[in-house]
Amino acid sequence: MLPRHSLIVCASLVQNPANLGSLCRTVEAFRLESLVLADKAIVQHNAFRNVAVSAHLWQPIVACAIDALPQWFTQQQQQGYEIVGLSVSPISEPLPQFAFRQRSVLVLGQELTGIPPEILQKCDRTVSIPQFGMVESLNVQTAAAIALYEYMRQWTLKPIRDGD
Repeated sequence: MLPRHSLIVCASLVQNPANLGSLCRTVEAFRLESLVLADKAIVQHNAFRNVAVSAHLWQPIVACAIDALPQWFTQQQQQGYEIVGLSVSPISEPLPQFAFRQRSVLVLGQELTGIPPEILQKCDRTVSIPQFGMVESLNVQTAAAIALYEYMRQWTLKPIRDGD
């Protein structure tokens, strides 16, 4: 079986079961290392399963409650992961110019409100998806899929870079 790509998707802040099911399906489709949820019990929710189909059976899922995220981030950093917040913050690097480290954690924000400031400040870097319409943000699953595709484009078509 193929090895998993060294990207962890942290969706602990996401609450909508359908969005989480869709994220699970997308993360599994790209064969990523793990999907982090606030509570693994959400996989039993019908809305999650209807969208995930069977992805939750194949995708490694890790639980990390929101209040434990700062400590969990530190643990991941100690294991060589860079914490990347997906945010429309003015200090975010635009996705087309963003170079992902191979070992990365992509942190997704809450629906409507994004990543809370106290969590955002724990991220090593932030990345944003350039948008041109009147609506200021994308659905969390849609935004994640775009960022995950860019990670995969960078790491499946290029050799491993020094320091990653």
